[in-house]
Amino acid sequence: MNKPLAGKTAIVTGASSGIGRATALALVRSGAAVVISARRRERLDELAAEIAAMGGKALVVAGDAGISADIDLLLESALHWKEGGGKYDVVVVNAGRGLAGGILGSDESQWQQLYQVNVLGAAHLMRRAGQYLAQRKSGDIVVLGSVVGRNISPFSGFYGSSKFAISAIAEGLRREVCPHGVRVCLVMPGIVISEFQEVAGYNEENFGKGVAQFGQLLESHHIADAIHWLLTLPPQVNVNEIMIRPTGQTYP
Repeated sequence: MNKPLAGKTAIVTGASSGIGRATALALVRSGAAVVISARRRERLDELAAEIAAMGGKALVVAGDAGISADIDLLLESALHWKEGGGKYDVVVVNAGRGLAGGILGSDESQWQQLYQVNVLGAAHLMRRAGQYLAQRKSGDIVVLGSVVGRNISPFSGFYGSSKFAISAIAEGLRREVCPHGVRVCLVMPGIVISEFQEVAGYNEENFGKGVAQFGQLLESHHIADAIHWLLTLPPQVNVNEIMIRPTGQTYP
């Protein structure tokens, strides 16, 4: 069986559910060892057990994606993980949180924490990973943005602004590390059904009725498959940005 990621180690944040979990499984199926991180350790342990049952390798490192010390621990743990080769080749910057509502209607008490995770924490991880991979002269950093980071929606304006920011940071990083053989890709999903909506404060009234017109929505594995494709392209090919919508999604 062809396993194009055999011998590689990938770090996946936000791996306890949704796109992160699906991505970790997709990369393991392709031969990679994975370092999985999220706040909910019990969910990570369940995923690691599933990966082990598949014959794969997983290291659990629980932590908060908005805390620099936890991010540093994650990266150092990967470098000390003998089963993963004591290195990492891929970093999927997926952990993040949502927030329902626009600038006028969203919960202002959550603004700072949202930026701490979606922007500052993600940027710290990208900086540290970029420094390491540039020294190695190879590697991939995949950053999860959003279609609302490119097409700001009044229904999720503040959240969209965080994804607008991280898209700029990803492009800035790409320009710094591409001369060193490191690829950076921004993945911008449309509407993906997962736990994300409930945690962000979306419900039938402010979400379900509005998206019903779009028909069948995306699932986490659709985004994971796209990330897998990006990582298996020839090393001289870097798809810098990819936007993935449900076929029926007209807006945003």
